[in-house]
Amino acid sequence: MDLSELKGPGDIKGMDLDELGALSEQIRETIIEMVSRTGGHLASSLGVVELTVALHYVFETPYDKIVWDVGHQCYPHKMLTGRYGQFASLRQYKGLGGFPKRAESPYDSFDTGHSSTSISAAVGLLEARDLKGEGYKAIAVIGDGAMTSGLAFEGLNHAGHQKKDLIVILNDNEMSISPNVGALSLYLNRILTGETFNKFRNETKKFIENIPKLGGRISQFAQRLEESVKGLILPGLLFEELGFNYVGPIDGHNIKALIETFESIKTSDRPVLIHVVTKKGKGYEFSEEDPCTYHGVGPFEVEAGFNTAKAAKDSAASLNYSDAFGLTLTELADEFPNIVAITAAMTEGTGLAPFAARHPERFYDVGIAEPHAVTFSAGMAAEGARPVVAIYSTFLQRSYDEIIHDVCLQKLPVVFAIDRGGIVGEDGPTHQGVFDLSFLRHIPGLTVMAPKDGEELKAMFRFAVTHDGPVAVRYPRGKVVEISPCTPLEMGRAETLSEGEGKGLAILAIGNMVGPSLQAAEILKAEGISPTVINMRFVKPLDKELIKQVASTHQAILTVEENILQGGFGSAVAEYLIEDGLIRDVAFGSVGIPDEYVEQGAQDILRKLYGLDAEGIHARANALLGRKPSLKS
Repeated sequence: MDLSELKGPGDIKGMDLDELGALSEQIRETIIEMVSRTGGHLASSLGVVELTVALHYVFETPYDKIVWDVGHQCYPHKMLTGRYGQFASLRQYKGLGGFPKRAESPYDSFDTGHSSTSISAAVGLLEARDLKGEGYKAIAVIGDGAMTSGLAFEGLNHAGHQKKDLIVILNDNEMSISPNVGALSLYLNRILTGETFNKFRNETKKFIENIPKLGGRISQFAQRLEESVKGLILPGLLFEELGFNYVGPIDGHNIKALIETFESIKTSDRPVLIHVVTKKGKGYEFSEEDPCTYHGVGPFEVEAGFNTAKAAKDSAASLNYSDAFGLTLTELADEFPNIVAITAAMTEGTGLAPFAARHPERFYDVGIAEPHAVTFSAGMAAEGARPVVAIYSTFLQRSYDEIIHDVCLQKLPVVFAIDRGGIVGEDGPTHQGVFDLSFLRHIPGLTVMAPKDGEELKAMFRFAVTHDGPVAVRYPRGKVVEISPCTPLEMGRAETLSEGEGKGLAILAIGNMVGPSLQAAEILKAEGISPTVINMRFVKPLDKELIKQVASTHQAILTVEENILQGGFGSAVAEYLIEDGLIRDVAFGSVGIPDEYVEQGAQDILRKLYGLDAEGIHARANALLGRKPSLKS
């Protein structure tokens, strides 16, 4: 059957193993071709093709629920569930989502995008199932990297206590698997999960326990002996101790072995963990050799892969903010021996590879464990280190309590390097970094800054690592821009970039919105309005003295931020104007993200949608001044 003719998982139920294998290769080839056009998460999806086919072959989806952890690997799942025809729009504005979305398909049991949520969600699905008196299965598919998160173990702990029939598939794409060990393991697992063996084990246990006086002790000894033997042969003793029946490791690219294993545990009435070993990027030479680079990719040529020479040239010509941060911190660490760098499984993504290479003894990748990263940094800071914790904005949300309780309450000098602040783009609502200014600015003692350009980013990190207290520096995804020479930084002081002639309008911008605000000012000047443009630099502490001066000399103030408006930078300015009684004297407006989640799409499309480009800021300024805009926006 051609993939384009497949309407759903029901169409694969009658296929034999050869047909399933051919379908798997077709899926893999299609993923490579489609992602080469749109970009996306390539290596993860290529690694789970056979696993996905086997799951949909054995289980009755969507009645049975599959929860994909993170969701990077969901492309084969989407193809098998009737969405092949939408793949040309993958991750595009109004197109097919790059992650599981309940609103998109009944086959997507749970929205994902952040790591390590699958087990807890699946436990919840099972509890709801039993409350309703239904009988479906819940399967959580989680990667070995996601298992480093405490949330995953919290879910495992609860599942083992509940003793429900949860199925966890541990997709291990880092370990190799020996054919001999794999064959022996598969043979043992057929025995250990088979109906005959389990019936024999249960009947034997009852018989032993009924022996007068000695039965209980013999039964305990037999159980300990069984677990000890399994622990010697199988690497799953930890999961057994948590209440799971461990099965594996299984070759994750052997459809026959996967189907047999899934069939054998399908009727289990206790928690089961199946350890599946896969190769990330399988079937595409470039991604097999370098799965990290091919984890998340832009469009590329299938035959050539990424042209590394061209990529290096482009990178040198136009540095992105992550790389600029990494190079800056590496240089600062040469000067300050107490600087340490910490990240949560994002060494390359946060630009810290140069730091790790030059200062390996001062670099810590703690895995997918953002709360631990923050508290770990607090411990180091308490003993004199200067930790810089580099985490994407969207993932820093997971560490909120630790930021307050372990860092800021103790006034510890931890620096938060907040990458991907603002609109991120095609990864959609789970990855847009539009909440950080709101959830950080109200924390007592935390200094919050955002640079207007690359030179100011360098200055802010120098300021941050020498400040005696916690600091957050928030910067966007994308290429570095240079707007104007960086004047010296002073705590809580803004920078006036252009002084308006008529004192009609003042634009107060923060971070990467300074550039578009200056462009909007040029449009307004051409219309006879000469606004003042201020680079605020600090969200906290605010430059209240300058705001007060502006409010007393201008007719209107417009704040501009790439953050949710509720509780953000503009909200902070408005609160001060109200508090000081200045709001009566000046018209006030804000440009930012409204009270909604930002969907997927290219950054320029989304910024235009929310008025976060020069034309949008110009239009909002005109509206605030009561004038009709002369340009369409």
